[in-house]
Amino acid sequence: MLSKNPRDTLLALLFCAAQFLCIASGQLAMSFLHQKGVNGFKHEDDFGNVLLATLSFQGATWILIPIYLRLRRVRWRDAFGLSAKKVFLSLGLAPAVLVVVLPAAGTLQWVTARVMTVLHWKTQQETAVELFLTSAWWPTGMYLAVFAVVLAPVAEEFIFRGVLFPLLKAHGYYKSAWIGVSLLFAFIHGDAAIFPALFVLALALTWLYQTTGGLLAPIMAHSLFNAANLAVFYLANTRGG
Repeated sequence: MLSKNPRDTLLALLFCAAQFLCIASGQLAMSFLHQKGVNGFKHEDDFGNVLLATLSFQGATWILIPIYLRLRRVRWRDAFGLSAKKVFLSLGLAPAVLVVVLPAAGTLQWVTARVMTVLHWKTQQETAVELFLTSAWWPTGMYLAVFAVVLAPVAEEFIFRGVLFPLLKAHGYYKSAWIGVSLLFAFIHGDAAIFPALFVLALALTWLYQTTGGLLAPIMAHSLFNAANLAVFYLANTRGG
């Protein structure tokens, strides 16, 4: 999706800069609203904080994507791999990869949680996941479910597999791009207990992107991964309650 052309490189860097500014603006807004004691922003897991955080990151990406593609003169069909051949390939590969990744990620998460417990390190779920499980207001749960299964996979795959990975790869950093982008993907979720699991997931998502030549397969796998985890969390929380 990205060549070594200086113009392509510049546009990719500008996309990353715009993304950073959106995230930083969201964080500053949350800090300001928290200091003012505005309802919905008083505590980290309040819905206002989660809503603003997701909109300033993944939500902003949805706005930046069409702008970026237009400036790059890349069709949606090409960027996301929407040709008939790639769609069929994605439909087959995404679930197949998950059959391997889900058990591996689950095992890694379990082992990591046990190690952290033995070392007396505090484990904490992502704020969005915690809010999804504890909120008594159904629209909150609905928004977070749609966010996890639709909004986040598209936005995050475009950033990590659609921009960052190709940018580094185009300049000769193939292995470093694969590992570095996967580490960054795991890091931004802010949960040490699932860091190794998300790193493995990210490696698999990058492989899907490389193999299919488009973003559809990693988006599908990412979406299914999130849906499966939400279902497991929800069922475990329901039974536990």
